[in-house]
Amino acid sequence: MASLLERPWARGLAIGIVAGSFLAFSGAFGSISAPLWWRLLYWIPLIIAGGFWSHICSRIVERFIDTDARPWTGIAALSLLMSVPVTVMVWAATALIFQQRIPNLHALLDYFLPVLAVVLPLCAINVFLERRQPLETHAAPSQAPARFLQRLPVKLKGSRLFAVQSEDHYLRLYTDKGSDLILMRLSDALDELDGLEGAQTHRSWWVAKDAVADVSRGDGRASLTLSDGTTAPVSRRYARALREAGWW
Repeated sequence: MASLLERPWARGLAIGIVAGSFLAFSGAFGSISAPLWWRLLYWIPLIIAGGFWSHICSRIVERFIDTDARPWTGIAALSLLMSVPVTVMVWAATALIFQQRIPNLHALLDYFLPVLAVVLPLCAINVFLERRQPLETHAAPSQAPARFLQRLPVKLKGSRLFAVQSEDHYLRLYTDKGSDLILMRLSDALDELDGLEGAQTHRSWWVAKDAVADVSRGDGRASLTLSDGTTAPVSRRYARALREAGWW
């Protein structure tokens, strides 16, 4: 069970069930008059579906908007992108579960502003909470190498890993033997990089600490020059923590 909950989708599902159950038992938003099992049937699927859609929306927004540089633009885009489908979900679920009738199209617009009023602050909290501590990896006390090194392409085997950069569904690996691409997500790679001393410096970068040759700062941002000349960005959300950890 513990290993299962380490997976993001499993944690999200568990949180959705707990949050939905809490809302059902508390009778939130005037639902207390309905039987408990109706409330559970309403809240749990609604929270899980909303959480799933918010994850998709976050991925879409991050592809087009740098929320570090323009957080309020990201919040506005994320709120609008989420609110329309969530409004439809709430409108349909309320009619089917509580009113037990076919949803009325005339009532659809009445749900949009209340949904937006809830989604907007949640999106703001989500964006600003992302300015968190960088995910750090650490050298293992034993001689066991990091699992990620087993994924190096043949031409990079035995090389010293400088950095990992996310490029769509691929990762670009920077080493002292050159660079190459592998098919993998950065979120999965970060789990396997433990055993190497480094940290996530940006939403799409992990950098080995001993690969940093120079640091440049300007316009409130920092960038790292690596041993091979590669420049890795440092996002505002991680800059202070990395500085305090002695990266520069």
